[in-house]
Amino acid sequence: MNVPINRQRIEAEQGMQQALKRELEQYAARYAAEQERQGSQGDGRSSIHYPALFLFVGDLVKPAVSAVHGINQLKWDNEDGVVYVHIGADDSLNGANTAHTANSSHSDAPRESVQGSMMNLDASHLKNARSSHGAASSHENAQVTYHRLPLSTLQSQRQASKTLRKDVHRSFHESADALFGLNRMMRRVSNRIADYGRLYSSFDRIYVTVITRADDPLNVLLPEITKLAETILAQSFKSVQTDLHVLVSEMEQVDSFGYASAAGLAFLRELDFMQSLDYRFSGNLLVTEDGISIPINHPAAPLFDLVYVLSDKNERGTGVPGGWIENAEIICRICLLKNRKQEETHEDRTAIASTGANTYNNTSFKNNIRTTSDQHGYASAGFAEIRRPNKPIALTVLYHLYRYLLRRLQQEPDWSIKEKLAFFGLDASSVERKVEGLLPREDLISGMSGIMTHNRSFAELKPLSLREAERALYGDGAEAYFRENVVRPIQERVRERSSAGSLRRQAEQSHMEYPEVGYFQWAAWSDGEPGSVREALLALIRDKSMQLESARALLEQRQQERVEDQSIKRALFRDKQSVRNLIDCLLERVYEPKVDLLRLENELHLLRIYDTEMEELHRYSIQVTNSLQALERTLRGVAEESIAAADEYIGQNVMEYYGRVTEGLIADLEARRGPDVWFEDRYMGDMNQLATEGSDRLLQRLMEVCRSLLFSAEPLRLPFEEELLQRANVTITYGDRDVLTRDDLFRRLYRTLEEQAVVRIRVFDYTQEHRYEEKYFFGDHHSAFLDYAAHAEETSRIYKLGVVYEERSSGVEKLNLMGGFHLEDLMVYRNGKVYYNSYTENGYELHPTDLAEKLSPLR
Repeated sequence: MNVPINRQRIEAEQGMQQALKRELEQYAARYAAEQERQGSQGDGRSSIHYPALFLFVGDLVKPAVSAVHGINQLKWDNEDGVVYVHIGADDSLNGANTAHTANSSHSDAPRESVQGSMMNLDASHLKNARSSHGAASSHENAQVTYHRLPLSTLQSQRQASKTLRKDVHRSFHESADALFGLNRMMRRVSNRIADYGRLYSSFDRIYVTVITRADDPLNVLLPEITKLAETILAQSFKSVQTDLHVLVSEMEQVDSFGYASAAGLAFLRELDFMQSLDYRFSGNLLVTEDGISIPINHPAAPLFDLVYVLSDKNERGTGVPGGWIENAEIICRICLLKNRKQEETHEDRTAIASTGANTYNNTSFKNNIRTTSDQHGYASAGFAEIRRPNKPIALTVLYHLYRYLLRRLQQEPDWSIKEKLAFFGLDASSVERKVEGLLPREDLISGMSGIMTHNRSFAELKPLSLREAERALYGDGAEAYFRENVVRPIQERVRERSSAGSLRRQAEQSHMEYPEVGYFQWAAWSDGEPGSVREALLALIRDKSMQLESARALLEQRQQERVEDQSIKRALFRDKQSVRNLIDCLLERVYEPKVDLLRLENELHLLRIYDTEMEELHRYSIQVTNSLQALERTLRGVAEESIAAADEYIGQNVMEYYGRVTEGLIADLEARRGPDVWFEDRYMGDMNQLATEGSDRLLQRLMEVCRSLLFSAEPLRLPFEEELLQRANVTITYGDRDVLTRDDLFRRLYRTLEEQAVVRIRVFDYTQEHRYEEKYFFGDHHSAFLDYAAHAEETSRIYKLGVVYEERSSGVEKLNLMGGFHLEDLMVYRNGKVYYNSYTENGYELHPTDLAEKLSPLR
């Protein structure tokens, strides 16, 4: 039976550890988010100028919804007015609570699931006997809408059908429900955007960002979805500007790499057609509530203003950590670059003038990526950020604060063994009081003189022993009297007062008077090692045992003494008085020692009870202290994991540096408010009591105290360059030549940003006719590093450099834009041709019938 019990205990402990780790990760994420939002402390959020709509097309791109939403929540001040729409065909959207939570490794952005209630279409709006089965549905909240096109019959064909993309296109155009549902959803979205008008500086224009995966079959409907959205939005806005972000997943294509590559290339061919200068589109896409269709026309022009292609491999051919979902950060930064609210202060203008940095110009960028053949050019981007590692900092400071408090709990007071015994109520006077409290208060011994005796003469008793004389006088009466009136009441009091846990209750009571003595001291003092309270208690038990044996031997010896040897006063001619004097002698020589013997027996019994309870107290105290120490290990482990997840250079010396920072903050706070400030009721309170309530309760209180007492301190709010410089040099001793200078640091940061902001698409350099680049830094106008970066490579620079100034002292970001390539320049295009040709030769129809003949030949 022990095996399953132990397994259950281990599983419970593992479950608790996982719960604590989740709590710590959430705590670190909250701290990081707070640092991003605190503009008054140097980390402010940007605002966008015009309304923005993010339109996600296809089930494969669904994880990007929460990723983009989370990043914008973190970094855009008026993000509450941004609307997100996901259009898919997945049946699971019919159920409640099916919003997907992106599992991204983005450093500080919270990934939030979006939940809402289903919105059922009003049957009165759907004429021609439209059935509820297969109807379009939308799952939404205030900002996010998940819309399902009624194409569920195609779900089973995803792997088997040779005409999947073609069937999606045909099914959509044949379904009145699909088109009406899309109309209704987009009108609701348009109305919702209008409700947020107060959050924007201007309502003349709206920026629409369309996001899709190249290999998703639903992107075959991109022209229809895009033009319908633009047409409905144009009824509320003077201008609608639409960009497309195509996400390419090369790393994930393992099980279905062949079809995915073929389908991806099919979409790229269609995209090239959509972006041609003479692209035209028309269709009866607008549908009224009465079922009347209205045509939509797109004149000769590219469908999208700009198209960005982003892969999960960079142009060096290496994978992007986190996969294709990490491109969400690039998408958000490009949107901000194009649509940022310009609030340039005098400091901003001065900084721009001093650096010579340019602002982004969309028209200029479009013109510069147009190729010599006047063919529309495509763009891609790379992104990197260096920031104060807020998550590791939060966890490291929390660990060092707990470690300090734990050392405080473990401090041994300078007490003598007598003081320690007194703490548990085991000093001589306390034990004596307890024993005396067990004994009868009445003088029952003297009362024994009134017991009826047998008629015996002194002469008969004189040759007997005291035991024999007692039996001759009383028979069993004296023993019975003593047992009933002395022994039995004592035994009852012992039972009443020796209930389990009395020693622990005494320790808890003493702890109220001496709060510095808690479970660590209890565990140490009760372990039986030399110098411990238990060792003293065991020594006392041995001493009392010896006294008890001596007392028993003495009593036995006295009972064997002869009456004639006792110093009994003889009364001449008064035999009864002589017998009375013998009785007094018996009480003094036998029964009073019996009371002393009883006192010793019960004192020893009481001490043994305390010894048993001390063993139990030791086990319990060890359990509590083990829990406290396990929490310390958990805190350090989670902190180290977070540090390891950070960039090797950016995460260096976090543990050492913030150990010293935390130590300094603790010393400063105690100097101002006293060393016991931590243990005030409004902060940690009684940590020993908290420890018994569970590690989760203790951790919650610790996080609250750390947030209220430490996180607002200035040493935790240094600009990232200064923080990184101090942290890099924390292990450097005086006179060490390896000290990192500010210029050295800036060179490393500049190089790191450039290396990590590699464009995320692989292009054949020798086929790319034209390459145009723009690079943008996002950072604080007080940043000395931005000033350095703006002037670096000033004489050899062949790209346009821009700086976006924000209140962001916690880090700097770099966005590299590259454009001018054609789709046939892409590695994914060239690699996909083999699969595309093979699949078409094997009967796969990858394009709608009316579109296939319009596409230009494969290049």
